[in-house]
Order: sequence, then C-alpha cells, then structure tokens
Amino acid sequence: MDRIARRHGARAARSHGTVETEHGATTQATDRAGSPRRTGSPRRTTGRAGMAGMAGRVPAKVALPIITALAFGLFTIFRTHTDGTKGGPAMLYGLAAFVVSGALGLIVAHFQSSMLTETRAIAYGVVFGGSLGWCYSLGGEAILKSCAFGFTMGAVMFVVALYVFRTHRVREPHGEHRPHKARRSHSLPVATH
Repeated sequence: MDRIARRHGARAARSHGTVETEHGATTQATDRAGSPRRTGSPRRTTGRAGMAGMAGRVPAKVALPIITALAFGLFTIFRTHTDGTKGGPAMLYGLAAFVVSGALGLIVAHFQSSMLTETRAIAYGVVFGGSLGWCYSLGGEAILKSCAFGFTMGAVMFVVALYVFRTHRVREPHGEHRPHKARRSHSLPVATH
C-alpha cells in the first residue's frame, strides 16, 4: 500500500495501513493496465514467499542463535538415542538443550557489541565448549573425558572466533579493535643552510 501511495505522489499513514487522503492520495488505485484495483488489506503470501518475507523481519541477532539452538537440541536427541534413551526422556533432553543453549546464545548475541574482541571470543568458546561437553557426557562417557572434550572444543571455538573477529574488524559493531594512531617522527629537522 505504501508503494502504491508513493507511486501516486501521496504519503501513506504508518498506522493501520491506510492512506491519508488529505495529502493527495487516492483510495482507488490502478494496476499496470490502468484498471481500478481494490486497495484493501494486503494479501498474505504462503509458502516460500511468506517465509522469505517473515525472515526479513527477524534480525540475524535473534535468528542465528535460535536456529543454532534448534540444531543443537536435535543433536542432543540423537546423542541420547545412541546411549539407549528412547522416547520422552530423549525429547526432554533435547528441549532442555534447545532452551538453555538458545537463551545463552541470545544473551551473548545481545551483549556482544559491548564486549572487547577477546572477551567476545571467550564467551562464544565457553558456550560452545560447555554445550558440547555436556552433550558428549550424555552418551555415557566419563566426566573427565567429557570435560576434556568440552574444553578442547571450547578452545577451538575461541581460536576460530578470535580469527574471524580479528580479520573482519570493519564489520565489528564497535569499529576496529585498538586502531593505531599515526606516529610522529621525533628526529630533528634537516638543516637547510
């Protein structure tokens, strides 16, 4: 509706999807062929077009932790099935993994713009390593082995995150990390006799 109003040189109202007629908008819009077209509520799209439109409204700061948590919850269900847990308890483990890792991911994503690069990489490493260490222990592994696995995977995630954050400094929310100032020369000027 906003697109139609702009095409006719009018301004569309932001509330309720109506067009303000006092600014020169017409309630009777025309399509490309020039025939009148009804301008009621916009049609809802279904299928891929509807999902693509909805995906444009959800910021990546929210969508990525939720999608990652969903994948981790499904992996947790798979991991508990390999141990022999079936049905409801496996689904509860998966639901708990989804909720906890999703909440932690959203918290890290929300506060990452206020963190230093190293702190942000540590936060991602802790969440990743802790999650995988806990999930590894669900398969019946020993606690020490699970802790070592979680610590190793957390260290790998720390290194990868630090590398990504350091090589993509321009896209960081707080700008470059410790930008260097131009150095002044402390040498004496050359004599011009």
